[in-house]
Amino acid sequence: MQYKITISLIFLICAALAIAGCTGPQTSPAAPAAGSGTGSPGTPGTSGTSGTLVVSPTDAVPEYNMVTVDVGVKDYLGSIPVIFQGGMGQIHVKKIDVTLYRSDGQVKTATLGIKKGDQLELEGTKQTDRVVVYVSMDNGQTYKINDAVSLYRPH
Repeated sequence: MQYKITISLIFLICAALAIAGCTGPQTSPAAPAAGSGTGSPGTPGTSGTSGTLVVSPTDAVPEYNMVTVDVGVKDYLGSIPVIFQGGMGQIHVKKIDVTLYRSDGQVKTATLGIKKGDQLELEGTKQTDRVVVYVSMDNGQTYKINDAVSLYRPH
């Protein structure tokens, strides 16, 4: 008898979890990956830059090539710090490109140094911006390792 109650309870919990997972808001598909090089803001027929400010998934990087690039918190002037933290694949890094999609439609690209601790400051806006980090390895592979929205938080 105890066995049937336990099985029924587990089944009921699983059913509740399955139903709860299906009732969330519907989301639209992610925007195309940044890095196409076009730099065109938004989609045709729209007046904003919302298309370029939508993050997309990052690439799966093999463990032996893993590195970390931190995108810091935007300051009150709109400046965004980007810092190379190194990692297991640091020895294989040839180039780190950082692309800033500003809320005013401008697209700026900068190159970050490949030594641990190297950093740069991106000139963002006093609105929401997007930062995408690409790492090129010595084997010719390029990975998108970071795609983050940087919010402006007034002080």
